[in-house]
Amino acid sequence: MNLKNIPNTIRNWINGEECAAVSGQIFDKLSPHSGQKLCQVVRSNENDVKAAIQAARKAQAAWADITPVQRGDMLLDITLAMRRNREELATIVAAETGMSVKAALGEVGGAIAEGEFMAGEGRRFYGRSTTSAVPNKYATTVRQPLGVAGLIIAANTPIANVAWKVFPALVCGNAAVLKAAEDTPATAWYFGRIAHEAGLPPGVLNIIQGYGQDAGGPLVADPDVDVLSFTGSTAVGRLIAAVAGQRLARVSLELGGKNPLVVCDDADLDNAAKWVSLSAFSNAGQRCAAASRIIIFDSVYDQFRDLLLAGTRKLKLGPADTDDLGPVINEKQLNTMLAAIGQARQEGAIVLTGGRRLTDDFHGGGFYMEPTLIENVDPHSRISTTELFGPITCLYRVKDFAAALRMANDSPYGLTACIHTRSIHRATEFSQKVQAGVTVVNAGTYGSEPHMPFGGLKQSGNGWREPGTEALDVYSNLKNILININPELL
Repeated sequence: MNLKNIPNTIRNWINGEECAAVSGQIFDKLSPHSGQKLCQVVRSNENDVKAAIQAARKAQAAWADITPVQRGDMLLDITLAMRRNREELATIVAAETGMSVKAALGEVGGAIAEGEFMAGEGRRFYGRSTTSAVPNKYATTVRQPLGVAGLIIAANTPIANVAWKVFPALVCGNAAVLKAAEDTPATAWYFGRIAHEAGLPPGVLNIIQGYGQDAGGPLVADPDVDVLSFTGSTAVGRLIAAVAGQRLARVSLELGGKNPLVVCDDADLDNAAKWVSLSAFSNAGQRCAAASRIIIFDSVYDQFRDLLLAGTRKLKLGPADTDDLGPVINEKQLNTMLAAIGQARQEGAIVLTGGRRLTDDFHGGGFYMEPTLIENVDPHSRISTTELFGPITCLYRVKDFAAALRMANDSPYGLTACIHTRSIHRATEFSQKVQAGVTVVNAGTYGSEPHMPFGGLKQSGNGWREPGTEALDVYSNLKNILININPELL
């Protein structure tokens, strides 16, 4: 793999310039595939964050003064530059995450599509005109920027996560401070380089590297940050909401999932097995939309379990395009998964396949978790109710459709859900009644696109939706303008 585009030390972008952390501290970024050092990363603290916020605040007014169309044109220039550099960008994503280059190219394509869509929103940027009950009074609603946007992303799909937040924040006229995920620093850094080389004014986008507590914490707490958008765990989301709530900052939280996939007795079982495997194991299960609860009608349970077992045991692990899944992002995450599986075993769960770290010569240096199927699990146990963010899924027996729907909804999360059935009646009822922000029929639990709203309810989020046109609501203020005229002066 060609890593010429990853510098030895990943630095911050502040006011259009690369810079080291004020403290001079650094940390190592390890390859998930080999466990070897990939690069060094500056470890920012509140001083670096403050400098980035000040740069954003200084640049924001001029950025907001240009028209939304001009801002959209600038985003299109960045997007076209991403397209020209898509192979280099995919190589960086693959190196940092352990996914294949083929998978990384797909993710880069999604990020480009988000840029294209949001660039177009600059030409739409709809407000609303309405009518008043009062004579000689005219009403319109317009969108206006909030100011400085603090953006905190996860490492699982790094360039897509960057695009989902940066593009809508900027098209609305905000300046941004992006806190990169510590496990994928080079992806965010390279995006910053592309943006600045494409002509984005200094200070409009600032990128801070470092750990969540050191750099993310000060970004959340700073009173000069007007809106915060976070993608990550529910536990961290709660902390962010509590801190930002003290100053009534707007907060968009896209959090975890424990997503159900229901297999009915009339389903195409081969197709369902394919989609369960993709939903549970692709990207090493590191999707907030991963299927981690497979709810199967009793009458087809044994047959479907055997299909899944056969397919799962054939999956190939590695970073090549011919492999089915790669490693998880770091060793801490891997150890958390192993501990959860161990606890489930003690509680009576049966591990049908997987459940171990790969330790052979090829995989042993990295953070490879075997694709894991578990049954005989209590629906209210820890492994059933806690997002593990890895290639682990549990199988549950249910009697019928009503029981499947109850179990699907009996969860602290409500992000995505899927049903496999040939019945339009079941598909429609499930889609209407399941408690999830996204519902899919006869495919996987993931698959949102840039023009579609994504988000959940319960512990999966706080009600906002990103991306789609709904993302503009996160990053803009709606102002109602009322004009009263005097007919005598006409």
